Amino acid sequence: MGRWQNIAASKGNKDAARGKVFTRFGREIVVAIKTGGGNNPDSNSKLREVIAKAKANNVPKDIINRAIKKADEDTSASYEEVIYEGYGPNGVAVVVEASTNNKNRTVSDIRYCFDKNGGNLGNPGAVSFMFQRNGVLSVAKGNNFDEDVFTMLALDNGAEDVVVEDEEVQVLTSVADFHNCSEALTNGGYKLTSAEIQYIPTTDAEINDAEQKAKFDKMLQMLEDNDDVMNVWTNISE
Repeated sequence: MGRWQNIAASKGNKDAARGKVFTRFGREIVVAIKTGGGNNPDSNSKLREVIAKAKANNVPKDIINRAIKKADEDTSASYEEVIYEGYGPNGVAVVVEASTNNKNRTVSDIRYCFDKNGGNLGNPGAVSFMFQRNGVLSVAKGNNFDEDVFTMLALDNGAEDVVVEDEEVQVLTSVADFHNCSEALTNGGYKLTSAEIQYIPTTDAEINDAEQKAKFDKMLQMLEDNDDVMNVWTNISE
């Protein structure tokens, strides 16, 4: 199993455990409508992408529609996406994706999470060069799954890698081809169980000291417990 597949599996489990999926996509829809040009996914590609991801992550249609309506009606909604970068204990690279309506509050809270646990919040670009951004799609195999037919469809629509597992198929795409590939697979009758643009580390870091590892785990937990934090990516090896 490739590194990007490990990331996909563990991240999906964390999102489900935290119970933040609906909140996350609700905020992403607000951002997409405010910055992408309205509430029509046909003309707003950013909103179309968020809706596709929400459906793939099992967000009910009525939840999506309510989020769109709320964002469209509430002119005071002003959430924006912000990326924070820093180092955890032992120099582990950390990228935090947040959605906030108060950047001063959020950066203060995130800096506290780093400082409290032996980390250091850096400037933009501090660690992002250690990651590459890719689309990662997980697809349920279902009955009568034909690996050759699926792989050809995925590759014809921009997939860079396809790995067939026991119950699911993992598909890697570029950011540019993420929407086309997810849409093609959905239209082809395949059920997406998750779809996400991820930060995938190009180099790995390790923490062998038990005390340092405990601090790192506590820092991650504090970040993930923050309501403004949508995703946390690290380059620590599993």
